[in-house]
Amino acid sequence: MKTRKEIIREYKERKISAGIFQIRNTLKNKVLLGSSKNLEGIWNSNRFQLSAGAHRNKKLQEDWNECGAECFIFEILEVIEEKDGPCFNMEDELTLLEQIWVEKIKPFDSNGYNDNSNIRVA
Repeated sequence: MKTRKEIIREYKERKISAGIFQIRNTLKNKVLLGSSKNLEGIWNSNRFQLSAGAHRNKKLQEDWNECGAECFIFEILEVIEEKDGPCFNMEDELTLLEQIWVEKIKPFDSNGYNDNSNIRVA
């Protein structure tokens, strides 16, 4: 059995994935497209905000309240594979993926909840 110290050390040493995600309203077929350096924690954060009625995206919050939590799905669309070497830059990789996915999904107006192409969350 692992000690408390071992569990804490493993938690701190775990790899945190960065990438692109969406929160999809399955009833209205709309999405909130986002990117994060911590995909593991971003769904918990968004779900907590929505459940508390305090999400910064008012249109998403209104639909969450109207449709219910069961109508929403969190999906990871792409994870950045971290590479060793001096040429790899996580910020640049994330920025490039953001541009690609915004163009692909166009999560604005009737398609989604985003107000602009700045989708970086954390």
